[in-house]
This record gives sequence, C-alpha cells and structure tokens, in this order.
Amino acid sequence: MAKKLSKAEKKAMVQKAEEARAKHPKAKTGLSGFETIDEEAKKLSGQH
Repeated sequence: MAKKLSKAEKKAMVQKAEEARAKHPKAKTGLSGFETIDEEAKKLSGQH
C-alpha cells in the first residue's frame, strides 16, 4: 500500500504541478470536453 503523504509533501507536489503547468500551458483546442474525449479515443483506436 502507498505511504500516506504529509501535508507538507502534498503542498510541495501541488506547487510543483502548478509550476509545471505555468511553464508548459496546454493549447486550447476550441472543442468541448466530450469532443476532446472522442478525438482522443479515435487516436488511441487508430481511427483517424
């Protein structure tokens, strides 16, 4: 079973994730959430 994280460890992980997102923002596709999921499903199944 995974070790429980302390509050300080959780806070550090969140801060690291936020910094990574700030440095590498994802481009907006203009698609809704379900459209994005459908596109990803097509890519994964090989149906371009």
